[in-house]
Amino acid sequence: MGTRMEVAQLESRMSTEDYRKLQSLFLDSLGASRSLSRGEFIDLAWSSVGHGSKEEYGLLFDSVVITQEHRGLLLDSDAVKEEGLVDWAGLCSFLVLQLSDKVKNTRVSRVPCWKPPRTLTYPHRDPLQKVLYLQSSGQYLTVSKGGTVGLRDGEDMSLVHTHRLQNSTVRPKDLWVTDMVLLHNVQKVAVSFTSKEVCFYDIISKQDFICKYKLQGLKFTPWCLDYWVDPSHPDQAILTIGDTGGQVCVLYFTSAHICLFERLSLRTDSDSADIVLWDELTKGKHRCCCTVTHQAHEPAWVRRVRYLASLDAFVSCSTSPHSSVVIGWRGKESKNLRITSCFTKRGVWDVDHHHELNLIATAGADHQVLLWNPYMTSKPVGVLSGHDGPVIAVCFMQNKQQLLSYSKDKVLCLWDVSTEQCVQRLAGVFPNTQEGTRTLLFLHEESQLLLISFNSLLLLLETRQEEKRTNSHEHPVTCVLYNGLFRQVVSSDSASSVICWQADTGQKVKQFHRCHGNTEISTMALDGTQTRLFTAGADGEVKVWDFNGRCLHTMNAGLGRPVEISQVLLLRRSILVMGWERMLTVFRLHSFSQSFVEPSEWKGGAQHRGDVLCAAFQPPQTLVTGSYDGEIIVWNNSTEKALRKLHSSTEHRESKEDSENFIAVTRLFFIPGRASVVAVTGGADLVSCGGSGTVRLWNTVHSRLVGQFTAHNSDLGSIVMTVSPCGKYLATASREGTIRTWDVQRYCLEPFEGVTEKPPRLLCSSRPHLDCVTHLETCIHGDKLLLLSASSDSSVALSFLPGEAVGLFGQEEQWCLERPGPFDPQQEPGQDRRDHGGQDDSSPRGVRSPPALSETHTDQNAEGRRECGESE
Repeated sequence: MGTRMEVAQLESRMSTEDYRKLQSLFLDSLGASRSLSRGEFIDLAWSSVGHGSKEEYGLLFDSVVITQEHRGLLLDSDAVKEEGLVDWAGLCSFLVLQLSDKVKNTRVSRVPCWKPPRTLTYPHRDPLQKVLYLQSSGQYLTVSKGGTVGLRDGEDMSLVHTHRLQNSTVRPKDLWVTDMVLLHNVQKVAVSFTSKEVCFYDIISKQDFICKYKLQGLKFTPWCLDYWVDPSHPDQAILTIGDTGGQVCVLYFTSAHICLFERLSLRTDSDSADIVLWDELTKGKHRCCCTVTHQAHEPAWVRRVRYLASLDAFVSCSTSPHSSVVIGWRGKESKNLRITSCFTKRGVWDVDHHHELNLIATAGADHQVLLWNPYMTSKPVGVLSGHDGPVIAVCFMQNKQQLLSYSKDKVLCLWDVSTEQCVQRLAGVFPNTQEGTRTLLFLHEESQLLLISFNSLLLLLETRQEEKRTNSHEHPVTCVLYNGLFRQVVSSDSASSVICWQADTGQKVKQFHRCHGNTEISTMALDGTQTRLFTAGADGEVKVWDFNGRCLHTMNAGLGRPVEISQVLLLRRSILVMGWERMLTVFRLHSFSQSFVEPSEWKGGAQHRGDVLCAAFQPPQTLVTGSYDGEIIVWNNSTEKALRKLHSSTEHRESKEDSENFIAVTRLFFIPGRASVVAVTGGADLVSCGGSGTVRLWNTVHSRLVGQFTAHNSDLGSIVMTVSPCGKYLATASREGTIRTWDVQRYCLEPFEGVTEKPPRLLCSSRPHLDCVTHLETCIHGDKLLLLSASSDSSVALSFLPGEAVGLFGQEEQWCLERPGPFDPQQEPGQDRRDHGGQDDSSPRGVRSPPALSETHTDQNAEGRRECGESE
């Protein structure tokens, strides 16, 4: 295979006349259509067109063949009966698909570009309970738990006026507001209290908030409210109440402009408000108001209620798994509500509905946002996974197919509903709060602002001009590798696609679809020759491909069942697969005589107490593995026997809940160039990372923790990392899309008493992604040291180390890598090598049995020494 030109791909530089010349090549002397082999096409096209290299025409031919095979075109072509032949129809089909894919891959997801958060002053210390927008005045109305009402200017959000609600039913110190809704058709607000009443205040009077009605005699405390007005008949309105007894109460107003309730008697209180008793409403004594109820949530509290006018139904939620979401359907003749329910694992905190899409979104206590079709509630139609804490608020952006969600761990996510992927993630910008903080989310789409409350603290997020993002893939990217042989970047995604990119320009070379059917590709690896690609699928299989898109072997890692594979490590005579059990799964190279390969027995057995997640190798025979419970084991790879375990003397577990993310080891790398000195100096030769944003450095000879530091905010959960081939740079990345580069050339190399917690020098911090970074890879491309990053935001980014951004693969504007590489003076440029945590082979690249695989393995430290100008 060849490479693409740095300026543009060959087919995009060709004119109409050039394509006419190509078309003539597919006609024989009698004018009949014919097919061409690779060699024929290269020679004829190069000589006929007159520009472009033979290398480029070979790459164009390969791309056509691969596209035909994966699209099923090759077998359907009457002119093409032999493998590896191309006709004019096949070439045209490829060009059409190439244009289509270019349109798809340059599609943009519009996401808000937020200004720095602004804290708004507030005249009380009790939690905020509700924010309302007053359309008539363009102002915002807030109410606190203690009954303080604030009126804010719609332009600068300054506090215009405050007032304390009066309710003579309870003493001022006992007053507790639970919710408030705006009755905009009658210029009132309805406020619910823990005194088991709902009060209706007039907001147009020159006097402050005069109470007109008090609805009393409720069986339980009203906890949440919702109000809807018929836009064509403003006299008709619906007030919905959810209470702490699991009951949903609905009030239908038929002549709201005249009065909400009839005045049956002269019954008033000291506030001069008319008293309305719930029993009178249920018995039909108020002709202008009737009621209907259901108790489907009993005994759980109703957390949110909404009337869905388009469905003529009421949706409510609770934190009880058995009544997580309840939909009450109004019947045309029956006065009762027909009930349907949705069940979740741990209940729901919030619910919202998208009118156009007719989707219900739920904020799950199980950390998930679920999407439901209201007519089919047996299971969700979509699952939005990405939060690491209970989701407590959801809010659709009705003008877009997007959804906002906020979780208890102070992470705000923006989701593209059509693709079910997170397109933006905000974390680390919200204030530190105590457990049990009351949080409220209010979105005003017209003004493009978001208000988030933390007890009495109110935070304002405003948007700048919307940001355009290029997607490298159509789905979240799971892994990225560098192929130095073809000078290409290879990336995989959750939809089982693999894309090859030209490193010099960022443009797509080819794409393989459905490599593992519909299941996600979790990780990838290259063999020592870099001619074989290993893809691991959630179907439990590892497949071996050549770069013509042919599957050569299928490795039965999961023994016929779906498993979560986290890493594939290629050694000299074996391949290790891990991620779902306590023992390594090993494949011997002598077993690859068949296309379907079964695993062999790992002689060392199960030494870990948790699932093995990652591994690294250091020649001649040192293997280390890390597990979910935080344990690192050093093995002799030749005998497959465990030698020793690495433990941190400072490691402690405060609780089962906060220890899970803290201890899991997700990445391991030997630091190049240190193998020969750490035994003497006592310095670190191994680096690990995992939960709580922590990086640790170990001495594997003396089984000692040498240093540790926090690379990213511990609230963001686990991180990923990689080490540069020379061992100078350590790159780390978090779940919010931030990448940091550290100088570790001399870090923890010298003897030190105890464990150092001073971090290495931070060289660069950038945020090229909007969501979780799933994989990092460093590579030497020509004389340039590069960093590749893959993300759940569907993008693959390229930057120079230590951190200058180049761009996103698939972006419309092509780049040209002519800038001198920012190498350390000791580094030796010009070597096309890559860093895979000790997976490559510096020995001769011979291919032994089976021919599809290499028995070679890189001595990562030897490779690092050569790149740093040292002798072995």
